[in-house]
Amino acid sequence: QVVYLGFDAAVTCTSLPPQHPGASKVDTHLFLVKQVKMEVLCGCWKRSTISSQAPPLSKETILAQDDKTSGAVIAALTGTPEFDELAKKELSGIIERDQQDAEKLAEGVAQAIKKGVLPSDLTPPTYTSIDVLGKSADQVAEEMIEQLPKEGGCVVILVGLSGTGKGTTVDKMKEKISNSSTWSNGNCFRALTLLAATYCEQQGKEGFDPAVLTAENLADWSKMLHFDKYDDKFDIRITGLGLDVKVSEVANTLLKEPKVGKNIPTVARETQGEVVRFAGEAVKKMGEAGTVVLLEGREQTLNFIPSPYRFCLTMSDTTVIGARRAAQRIAAAAAPKVNAGQEPLDAVKAALTEVASA
Repeated sequence: QVVYLGFDAAVTCTSLPPQHPGASKVDTHLFLVKQVKMEVLCGCWKRSTISSQAPPLSKETILAQDDKTSGAVIAALTGTPEFDELAKKELSGIIERDQQDAEKLAEGVAQAIKKGVLPSDLTPPTYTSIDVLGKSADQVAEEMIEQLPKEGGCVVILVGLSGTGKGTTVDKMKEKISNSSTWSNGNCFRALTLLAATYCEQQGKEGFDPAVLTAENLADWSKMLHFDKYDDKFDIRITGLGLDVKVSEVANTLLKEPKVGKNIPTVARETQGEVVRFAGEAVKKMGEAGTVVLLEGREQTLNFIPSPYRFCLTMSDTTVIGARRAAQRIAAAAAPKVNAGQEPLDAVKAALTEVASA
């Protein structure tokens, strides 16, 4: 049982996945992340020392816009009250957004379990925790790669609080593993939205009608999506309601039409389970074919993707997460300034003032 007290107390939150039999309303409503720690004592914000290996703040470092850029910006601004306050606000925003996302996913998972699309008796899988504090994305990627099979394919699941570097780590792994590929659910949601919009047209409805998103229709449309190799490349094929297309061929045309784009949020709310189940079958097929499939996201849905290779990125001092996000925003604002000839440190300080006052 945990209670979030804000920025004037030290709290530790550990939650159960919402589908777990022992999960309570508190588990679902709060962070839904593991081992979140905030240490704020007597109004003084405590932050660990950033790695002393941070590169010098140069034009090249700023323009790289990567994890080393963030480290250099943090090292340059550490102890600056304006930066510390911005970092604290960024951390608060990250936690709030993660809460909101977790609640939405929890609702989708619960609905999928109720429909029988996802199992109700899932045993929460075990994740290997990796503390990223003081480590570069390259180091984290190498630590994960060491635990993967030396040959063949597999499915790699990566979760963690926003700001721990999941996306950057996946990018580094793609660079290091020649037979790797990432998986995104985006095209699955687009394909189902296309089928729903096409069904509405065929039924003579004026515009998109959410009422067509019944369990029966969603089950039928899910059967119209097929994942396999076509012309020696994995692809999603849509066959049904008069359609017979491959996603790769219509990703920038048919799947970008307004009737699809503007209705994706509505369809996504109702199809979390269908898409997770489809993704699980697809990545399993890719892994068996020799591909190292990389998935990063939230535990609530990724728990349902079968794989023994699961990692959770943690930050033993979560205040660094806020500092990283603040540094990313500052670096982005500083880049055009150094390109225009401004000195790196002056550009970063000017960018800090701009971002903090935005």
